[in-house]
Order: sequence, then C-alpha cells, then structure tokens
Amino acid sequence: MSAGTFTPHPGAAPLSRMIRAQTALETRMLLRNGEQLLLTVIIPALLLVLFSAVDVVDTGEGKAVDFLAPGILALAVMSTAFTGQAIATGFDRRYGVLKRLGASPLPRRALMAAKTLSVLVTEVLQVALLTVIALALGWSPHGNPLSVAALILLGTAAFSGLGLLMAGTLKAEMTLAAANLVFLLLLVGGGVIVPLDRFPDAVRSVLELLPISALSHGLREVLRHGASMPWGDAAILFGWAVLGLGAAARFFRWE
Repeated sequence: MSAGTFTPHPGAAPLSRMIRAQTALETRMLLRNGEQLLLTVIIPALLLVLFSAVDVVDTGEGKAVDFLAPGILALAVMSTAFTGQAIATGFDRRYGVLKRLGASPLPRRALMAAKTLSVLVTEVLQVALLTVIALALGWSPHGNPLSVAALILLGTAAFSGLGLLMAGTLKAEMTLAAANLVFLLLLVGGGVIVPLDRFPDAVRSVLELLPISALSHGLREVLRHGASMPWGDAAILFGWAVLGLGAAARFFRWE
C-alpha cells in the first residue's frame, strides 16, 4: 500500500454536480411548502375546474375549457416563476441563506441556475397535471408542442427576471405582499379567465403588453387556433425577459 492512499483531497465538486444537487434541494423545498404548493398547483387547478364547469364568464364561442386551459397554463408559469420564486428568494435573502451560500463553493451564477432549473421542473409537473385535468374536462388542444414549449420558456425567463428583481431589491415582507397582489391583479386583467376584449380599448391596449397577457394569448393562439408561432406575443415575452433579467443582474442585492 503506497503512502498517501487515504490522504483526503478536499475541493469543490464539479459545477454540474453542485447545480444538480442544489436544483434537487430547491425543488424539494418548493414542493414541501404548503403555501407555495397552494399557489402553484392547487389554485390553478381549482380555477380550471370551477370556470370550466360553471358558466360565470363569457369566453366566446366553443367550450369554455378550450379558452381557459391555455390561460391557466400561463397562470401556472407565473405563479411558479414569478410569485413563488420572488417570495422564496426574498425570504432566503432576509434570513441570510443567500449570503451563506454565496460564501460556499457554490458560485452565485450556479445558485441562480439551480433556482431556474427548479422552476422548470415544477412547471413540468404543473403542465402535466393541468393538462390531464383539462383533457378530462373535454379540452381539445391543437398546434405544435415545440411552439408551446418555446412560449413557456420565454414566459419563464420573463417572470423569473421580474421575480428575482423584486426579491433582490425589496424587503421580504414587502415582496410577499407585492408578489401576491400582482398575482391577483394579473389573474383578473391578464386574459387568463376574462377575455381582454371585455375591457375598454384604451385599457386593453395596455394590458396586451403585459407578460401574462402575451403568454396566455400566445398559448391560446397555438393550442386553440393551431397557430404555428405567435411572433408578436413571443417578442413581448422576449422583451420582458431581457428587461427583467438585465435589471435583476444589475440591482440584485445578496444581503
């Protein structure tokens, strides 16, 4: 036996392994949090079932679920990438978790990558669950799945940037209140349940520029009308992604 066989070789794990481990941790923490689970899974599912079964909102011609399902998918993306991530990251920042992780071998860019991957994993579970529920309610989706995936990725980038910007600049309590308020306002005015053509023209022209409106309308164009790719909606989401992620990178405070 040669000398030094059992000599330890301390050092950081490979970056990919650190990101995978942190992604798994972030995902478990998210799914174990009852409040976040309510926001990201239960509320969208209940809204889909309720408004598909009860004729409360005039969604136009065709089955209500054909209008509602794409909007609820957009709401699920927003609830995870924006609201849930903003609240969780805000309290991580308040309690010093981000500061401690920043002093560990895990680079800050890897931490943000892990948070983003955790959001994507959660969204896959959300989309699968909501799709099963919508199909059971009689949903008949159309269109290219790749276009749907592209829109969801753009929406995720847009909402993640805005969520991280809020979490990195406001106090945790203010982030909690503001993120939930924005969620409720965009639920009503983002074309998720109430069609935007029910609003006055001046108001609608502003609402159409919101990321939730672009995502819900884009998904509806693909899944309901079979459009190849709604480039106008994709451009709006791309603009919000660049703006949100750029501002978050510039102004995010780790302490």
